[in-house]
Amino acid sequence: MDEVEIVNYDPRWPSLFDEEAKRLRATLDSSFVLGLEHFGSTAVPGLSAKPIIDILIAVRSLADARASFVEALRNLDYIYWADNPKKDRMFFVKGMPPFGSKRSHHVHVTEVHGEMWQRLAFRDYLRVHPEEAGIYEQLKRRLATEYQTDREAYTDAKSAYIESVMRKAISIRVD
Repeated sequence: MDEVEIVNYDPRWPSLFDEEAKRLRATLDSSFVLGLEHFGSTAVPGLSAKPIIDILIAVRSLADARASFVEALRNLDYIYWADNPKKDRMFFVKGMPPFGSKRSHHVHVTEVHGEMWQRLAFRDYLRVHPEEAGIYEQLKRRLATEYQTDREAYTDAKSAYIESVMRKAISIRVD
């Protein structure tokens, strides 16, 4: 079973990202990659999170990435979610139950102007507003208990809060 589990912040998360980012950069065609970022809660110092390193890759063209990334990431033990209903991104998982191991990494691929790349504002806002990160942590812990066996419902239940923080983050960028 692939349960939602929130754990205390692990100071090894940034180095786990760095190690995987090196592997990704060595494997992927660099002419496609415009940016590669540590993304999600493990990228916010001190924030409890699911122990999964989220990596966000911005590409010049999603069509080009679809043609070359699937096989390249398969060689790094990632599974591609081809049935993703969101067509503006690609999603890969490393360590995928029920095939044995726990999830360890997610790779999200999007174009630089895509919604996912814009979500870096959420990460950046939490990094400089620890009180907001604390509110988010409490919400995540409550929702992880409520939706322990339903990852999709857990993610959906966070969306209104994330959107409210995104509005704050974007208003700061504009001001």
